[in-house]
Amino acid sequence: MPKVKTNSGAKKRFSFTGTGKIKRRHAFHSHILTKKTKKQKRNLVGYTILDGTNTKQVRDLLNLR
Repeated sequence: MPKVKTNSGAKKRFSFTGTGKIKRRHAFHSHILTKKTKKQKRNLVGYTILDGTNTKQVRDLLNLR
């Protein structure tokens, strides 16, 4: 049985907290920033916890079963 490969894109985009939850970056903060308010851009900085509905899909991409 061959080894199962981890999805390279997911490997770069997700990381874990100390308690095992999955962290992700906010979307909409990479370009076309001139039309967004300072408040919008400030709130998109940093990481957030992945929603529970997407956890199974991301864990499958990272081969964490």
